Amino acid sequence: MNPLLSVRNLHKSFMVSSGRPGTTKAALRAVDGISFDIFPGETLGLVGESGCGKSTTGKLIMRLLEPDAGSISFLDQPLLELSKSQLLAARRNLQMIFQDPFSSLNPRMKIGEIVGEPLKIHRLVEPGKMRLQVTELLQTVGLSPDHADRYPHEFSGGQRQRVGIARALAVKPKLIVADEPVSALDLSIQAQIVNLLQDLQDEFKLTYLLIAHDLGVIAHLCNRVAVMYLGRIVELGPADMICATPAHPYTEALLNAVPVPDPTRRRQRLILSGEIPSPINPPSGCHFHPRCPYAKELCQNEAPKLVVEKPGHQVACHFSDEVGKYRI
Repeated sequence: MNPLLSVRNLHKSFMVSSGRPGTTKAALRAVDGISFDIFPGETLGLVGESGCGKSTTGKLIMRLLEPDAGSISFLDQPLLELSKSQLLAARRNLQMIFQDPFSSLNPRMKIGEIVGEPLKIHRLVEPGKMRLQVTELLQTVGLSPDHADRYPHEFSGGQRQRVGIARALAVKPKLIVADEPVSALDLSIQAQIVNLLQDLQDEFKLTYLLIAHDLGVIAHLCNRVAVMYLGRIVELGPADMICATPAHPYTEALLNAVPVPDPTRRRQRLILSGEIPSPINPPSGCHFHPRCPYAKELCQNEAPKLVVEKPGHQVACHFSDEVGKYRI
């Protein structure tokens, strides 16, 4: 099967200042040479701590940001070479759900206008049939037709996120980039939105890039998982395999941080030492080596490449065969 989306050697840096007068700006490497594929009908989870480059990756794919280097191919089209008119046409099949349902909706537009705007831009519906189409979309995501005449501030966070999902769904895309779609919501609402995304995928044959830091959401929704650390992918493979037998120490640490809903159960934990290094001045060699309990001298001097550990499972670790001492 050919991939729907292919990302190759993607780089993105931002020039930032330390904030002190007279200091020169330095390059913050947000995305540092990542590569992955997404296949039709699957959900690929992109997971990692805050600041690892997940959201930047999503924005680069949408071309809301322009990369410094690398390539992005979508439906066999080189996205980075498309003109504005070509990119507009490509975005009919490539949509995004944003993290913050409070700031991603225009407060001056009614819900019906927000959901109907993509239909207008892509000229997919006659003006006289717009109301009917918007009503169907609102009902699809669990909202009432009369919500079309209300403003975003009249809704809860979960309802606003449903509006954002309806807006992304309006043009019947093939791929949706969902940037932490439940992280700003209450726990009880998160489950509803996760189930909605899953139901919509089954109904409309959608493909997702799901950006998240919650491994519970990732395990529930994703077929495959890519784990990011300081701008690099350190492990990529089937979700069930990575959750059961992680091959990278960072993935192992993330899994050990997930609470177990059983007070009688005891387990050894991998407790990471130190803070996340600065992406402005990342460690030499393997970026994770200052916090890694398996690190050796080689890790300080040579960055591991993302290589095949098992069929369909890639890992960037010199000593992946030793990982497991603290396994759940």
